[in-house]
Amino acid sequence: MVADYDKMEWTPNPGFKGGEGVFYNKVFTDGVNKMMRGKLEPGSSIGYHKHEGNCEMIFILEGTGKVLYDDTEEEVKPGVCHYCPEGHSHSLINNGSENLIFYAVVPKQ
Repeated sequence: MVADYDKMEWTPNPGFKGGEGVFYNKVFTDGVNKMMRGKLEPGSSIGYHKHEGNCEMIFILEGTGKVLYDDTEEEVKPGVCHYCPEGHSHSLINNGSENLIFYAVVPKQ
């Protein structure tokens, strides 16, 4: 099975999970697992939230930013994968000057 994100439209999600600006995504789900291509414009963020019943992996493709993860702050850039295990909290922030583009996988949504 192939999910062709180039053929999907961006869906705007203003203030996603309490974040700043607009989080754009293209989502593929099979009803159990969710895979998405995401975009955060400069100054935008996904709000700080806890993963209960699932985890999340975020693979950075373009741009730079930071992740707030539990009580730490981690820089992210292309080639980096951020992992948030079940029971932990995180936020993704574009503090760079270009769009932050990434793929995210949430198994057992």
